[in-house]
Amino acid sequence: MVIVQVYVRVKEKVIDQFIEATIENAKNSIREPGVIRFDFMQEENDPQSFLLTEIYKDANAPAAHKNTSHYLIWRESVADMMEKPREGVKYHAIYPSKEKNWGSLNE
Repeated sequence: MVIVQVYVRVKEKVIDQFIEATIENAKNSIREPGVIRFDFMQEENDPQSFLLTEIYKDANAPAAHKNTSHYLIWRESVADMMEKPREGVKYHAIYPSKEKNWGSLNE
């Protein structure tokens, strides 16, 4: 399993457009066979700051995601909306373990 936290800072005047484009990407991303979760969040105290939490089944899934048409459309459409380049940081799960069904964390 691969977990990626993507930190994004968006220009103030395009926040709504960024949200719209990213929701569309997220809706399509969660349908990918290698994607377990694809969460999109906005910081409460800084509405220009966003976080994407992407959880993939294996090390090949992030690359497969980056080759989808919806990701390529998103990447192109939001490129000029960012105040600075987005930053992705990869993590691995400690708890719950990779054997746990992340879709049902309350089990």
